[in-house]
Amino acid sequence: MKVIVVGGGGREHSLAWKLAQSPEVEEIVCAPGNAGTAAIGRNEPVGAEDIEGLTALARREGAGLVVVGPEVVLALGLADRLEDEGIPVFGPGKAAARIEASKAFSKELMEAAGIPTASFGVFDRPLDAKKFVRDRGGAWAVKADGLAAGKGVLICPDPASAEAAIAEIMEDRAFGEAGARCVVEEFLTGEEASLLAFVDGKEAVLMPSAQDHKPIGEGDTGPNTGGMGAYSPAPIMSAEIEARALNEVIRPAVEEMARRGTPYRGILYAGLMIEEGSFKVLEFNCRFGDPECQPLLMRMESDLLPVLLACAEGDLSKAEVSFSDDPAACVVMASGGYPGAYRKGDAISGIEAANAVEGVYVFHAGTALDGEGQTVTSGGRVLGVTARGGDIKEALERAYEAAGRIHWEGAYYRKDIGAKALRRMT
Repeated sequence: MKVIVVGGGGREHSLAWKLAQSPEVEEIVCAPGNAGTAAIGRNEPVGAEDIEGLTALARREGAGLVVVGPEVVLALGLADRLEDEGIPVFGPGKAAARIEASKAFSKELMEAAGIPTASFGVFDRPLDAKKFVRDRGGAWAVKADGLAAGKGVLICPDPASAEAAIAEIMEDRAFGEAGARCVVEEFLTGEEASLLAFVDGKEAVLMPSAQDHKPIGEGDTGPNTGGMGAYSPAPIMSAEIEARALNEVIRPAVEEMARRGTPYRGILYAGLMIEEGSFKVLEFNCRFGDPECQPLLMRMESDLLPVLLACAEGDLSKAEVSFSDDPAACVVMASGGYPGAYRKGDAISGIEAANAVEGVYVFHAGTALDGEGQTVTSGGRVLGVTARGGDIKEALERAYEAAGRIHWEGAYYRKDIGAKALRRMT
């Protein structure tokens, strides 16, 4: 079978890497891919948001499955377009992808399904949003309603900073049209963790837990990014919390989507805030997290292809899903200046040496091949150095040893990925 992977980041490289291990896969085609995916399959210069171009590519290649990585093109309706052409696709349709594409929709769905979440208000006018926080006082999370590449949430310790955040999102349009509407919700304390599930429209099969690191700086300081590292499992998420989250979060969301006539098929990702054994949902995402995808797929022992096909076909009941007990960790290496302005085209060295570390695989994100075949930087997040180990400490040590072997001018990575997990081990 020929499989097309849509996207060009670290998530898509890890999907291509795992799918290429399937005996049923004859060829991987990535659109547009990166320097890493070029070594696994064939890259095609079709943009990850070009619905007609991607549909034409899938038709021309005779794709047996299209696996969609990024959320934006799902929100634009790529899955619907491919289904209209009779092409199997892994990822929700446009209506179901609203669970991530609109935070207001997501919060309303949680409320309707009885899913535990923070109290909130939804606003189309900044004056109303500012009055809401001013009247109530306290700390707030102010969120752009639409997609903002994981950066559209501003944490505000008091009403004054919340009003400034509302102005930044709704008046200054810091996140473009994503900020035409905003969600203001109570600030939750605790520790975040991610729980992802394969969903076939009716049933859900959980993956192990994971934990992301959003802020650019060590100690979770500085502006949010797409994610600076991740590990799996997350010790904060006990087996009891995981079971409760399946029954109180994932299944009710899937059932509510089906009740509305928009059955959900693909990855359903719940971001949870956990404190003293209780939890609330921060957000839903309609795709694999990046970089959570990398350690999760490194731990996955079963064949990924039949699981994705089963979701696309609407019946997970016979699919085998199994994961190693060994933890895995991913350290993201970024261009200097990210998440602000950064330079492109810097030559990268040491990837082969990093891959030689036991248990390590370096997933490419913002990379490209120059005219001489040299791997160079082409994005903010450049590489995801991922490792498995006998425990989380060993996985992190291996990832950091490998990251230390990779060099380019201005390369940056956090040195404290997994610190929360290590503290829980002591």
